[in-house]
Amino acid sequence: MQHPSSDLHQGSTIAELYRSAFKGFATREALVGGGVRMTYRELEQACHRMVRCFESLGLERQDGIAVLATNRPESVAAIIAAHLMGLTYTPLHPMGSEEDQAFILVDANVKALVVDVPRHADRGLALAQRGIVRHVLTLGPANYGTDLLAASAGLDGSDIELQVRPDDILKIAYSGGTTGKSKGIVHHQRTVVTSALQQLAGWEWPQEVRFLAATPVSHAAGAMILTTFLQGGTVHLLDRFTPGGFLKMVAAERITTTFLVPTQIYGLLDSPELGAHDITSLSLVLYGAAPMAPARLRQALERMGPVFAQVYGQAEAPMTISYLRRDEHDLDRPQLLGSCGRSLPGNLVRLLDADHDEVPVGEIGELCVRGPLLMSGYLHRPEETAKAFAGNWLHTGDMARRDADGYLYLVDRAKDMIISGGFNVYSSEVENCLALHPAVALSAVIGVPHEKWGEAVMAVVVLKEGARVPAEELVAFVTERKGVVQAPKMVEFVAALPLTALDKVDKKTLRARYWEGRDRAVA
Repeated sequence: MQHPSSDLHQGSTIAELYRSAFKGFATREALVGGGVRMTYRELEQACHRMVRCFESLGLERQDGIAVLATNRPESVAAIIAAHLMGLTYTPLHPMGSEEDQAFILVDANVKALVVDVPRHADRGLALAQRGIVRHVLTLGPANYGTDLLAASAGLDGSDIELQVRPDDILKIAYSGGTTGKSKGIVHHQRTVVTSALQQLAGWEWPQEVRFLAATPVSHAAGAMILTTFLQGGTVHLLDRFTPGGFLKMVAAERITTTFLVPTQIYGLLDSPELGAHDITSLSLVLYGAAPMAPARLRQALERMGPVFAQVYGQAEAPMTISYLRRDEHDLDRPQLLGSCGRSLPGNLVRLLDADHDEVPVGEIGELCVRGPLLMSGYLHRPEETAKAFAGNWLHTGDMARRDADGYLYLVDRAKDMIISGGFNVYSSEVENCLALHPAVALSAVIGVPHEKWGEAVMAVVVLKEGARVPAEELVAFVTERKGVVQAPKMVEFVAALPLTALDKVDKKTLRARYWEGRDRAVA
């Protein structure tokens, strides 16, 4: 029997999926932001002009390109152009340090850096002056580099020949590592194609998709641009999240769906503007990236309606490991408000113990995954890759339990678990308890050094506006509901908690104040 070519069973590429959307919905509105409204055809032509500009600079398929940008149409076009050309795309954290960004540019062998000006003009200049990338391209005029918008404006916007291969690297995303340096997470075309198809099949998209990107498109929100386009929907870009700005845009553009992290939802619930705008068009609010306190989720359902659905993933297996549907956000089944749903088709999920054996139903194990959604590994870090894939599973680092119906419940990040006097304390459970107190807006629970117990439970608390409560009351509140082991031994009140560039509570920064100079094996 004649064997078929290896190309016969190759999957699609992201470039082909974008082209499908561009051709299928040419006259529809694709992208809105910063006073710009672009149809699919206009966006496609802008991307083709950028590709030709990249080619004129000598860039070739699989060369590295990094983007430091905010949510604006031009930055989205640059990212899509990189995908159409088959460049290896690396997003830079908008709030990352110069040293970390410079390390990433070198580690990923980036040939071209795209900089959004004026928002990042100074950082772009600092990186350009290091001389570590061949081309610095600015989105608008600057006193350094090449203005990508001006250089591409007069070029041909007609169709390009797609050279992208299904086995190409699509993206190298960076996250913090135990060495103190960020580690590059390598995703081939397979990963993002899988995530897109799982989003389309498993998520409950509205009939008319008007998606509001309220988090950086360089990270979570960017994963939903392609799936919006594949449905002929419109992506609206919010440059910077504020509760008032978000609510105004939802009302003005009749937004039907969005993605938010829990701290953003808390901000909406605590905002006096929540009831002042018509947001009835909003039928699907996807949330994830960090645990959400069930008590606050109940408030959100009561005030904003049954519009919430939870997505769970991580940088190594993005967005679509599991999903909790809207109808599963059921106030008559309150236990489900603490669940991240059930695994989506295409993923094999197991909860494993230290010996890689599956734990019984109801017991806690590390959530591990197999399937085409997974990263290919960590760039230049074979030992960390081997550790992450030990036993031929992706080890997420999330501790979880599963009930008899298959619902998953995250109890903590392994690194956030506190071991106090030999007992395991799951910080998220204490945070969820504190969220039940009427005075508490937000909390972060961490372990701090203790001579007798090794670690002591500490709660760092943000109170609701105008609220007052003594620390002893919060300690007693947790003790009554969770027991003395889980109760904080210290409570610190702060005006705000430190957040990462993605608006997630930054426990690493909180812990650093107490563990500096001490040996603690968490990042």
